[in-house]
Amino acid sequence: MIIFLDVKLIGGLYFKHEWRCQIAIDEMKTTLEALHLCIQKAIKFENDHLYEFFIASSARSPERVSYEVMNGRCMETLASDMFPLSGNRKLFYWFDFGDDWMFQISCSSKSPEMAAPRLRYPRVVSEEGKKPVQYP
Repeated sequence: MIIFLDVKLIGGLYFKHEWRCQIAIDEMKTTLEALHLCIQKAIKFENDHLYEFFIASSARSPERVSYEVMNGRCMETLASDMFPLSGNRKLFYWFDFGDDWMFQISCSSKSPEMAAPRLRYPRVVSEEGKKPVQYP
């Protein structure tokens, strides 16, 4: 099954403009690590810093469930396992802990169609706004 995720940039050291994209993932194969790489490619950042995904009520909430690259949880966790989220909890992607790039990820829909064998997943299906410059 194909799942569509909305990825919205919500902050960062050089955050100036709104940017978002929609990414199609294969529910059975797309790990958080693959989602990280897809977001990096979409926003045209250099993949040169640590990152983590976490579930929390807000981006600054100290109470969170973390999926860190350093402990391998991003490589073994399927992105589809993050949804549905309970209550007011949200999924966040935090890249470069110094420049503090923060993205909020939500599941916009699931499609009953199966992953097309000719297409690569995850893949960006739409984008809007202006990409930030990672190092101005």
